[in-house]
Amino acid sequence: MFHAEAPARGLVVYVHGGFWRRFDKSFWSHLAEGPRQLGWSVAMPSYPLAPEARISAIAESIAEAIATLARRIAGPIRLVGHSAGGHLALRMISEGGPLAPDVASRIERVLSISGVHDLRPLTLTRMNDDLRLSDEEARRESVVLGAPFPGVPVTAWVGAMERPEFIRQSRALIEAWRVQGANIDLHVEPGRHHFDVIDALASAETEISRCLAL
Repeated sequence: MFHAEAPARGLVVYVHGGFWRRFDKSFWSHLAEGPRQLGWSVAMPSYPLAPEARISAIAESIAEAIATLARRIAGPIRLVGHSAGGHLALRMISEGGPLAPDVASRIERVLSISGVHDLRPLTLTRMNDDLRLSDEEARRESVVLGAPFPGVPVTAWVGAMERPEFIRQSRALIEAWRVQGANIDLHVEPGRHHFDVIDALASAETEISRCLAL
């Protein structure tokens, strides 16, 4: 937890990436500074990793962490995730997600940065040796195939220098959720790629921090 200096406006939860297989909370502490300076308490949970945990179980772990944090921090909740973390953040506000309704009702914005929104292509990769995605689980956990909670603003943020698949995934989410009435927009940031698109969260003066925290 990284607490705001004054009484917090609410809670920001950052969900890290690593294709559900790598990293933990200790790698990302500096990214709390932007939203923290803008008045939010910021939490960065770790979660169990594949292959020990399936993606559905990882999503349940994030939901449990958010529920625990929600009991400690009053006010609205904003979620931000990078890569696989973008998927996990959006899973909290998608149909059949693991978050309890009383907690989900407090979520007022979600930012998916270079998110993985369609898991079906992963079943054809060597990565699936660890992820162990079946066709059925890949469909069930793909937020692009589900319905979003109504009324929660969502931004899909992606670098213009990303690999084409990440840009496609963000555009696919926009198309799939917008036709269902979601309040969703796409931001393509010039000059950024998958590994530096999150860096600007470390400053309160950047567009991505303002998108998340204002």
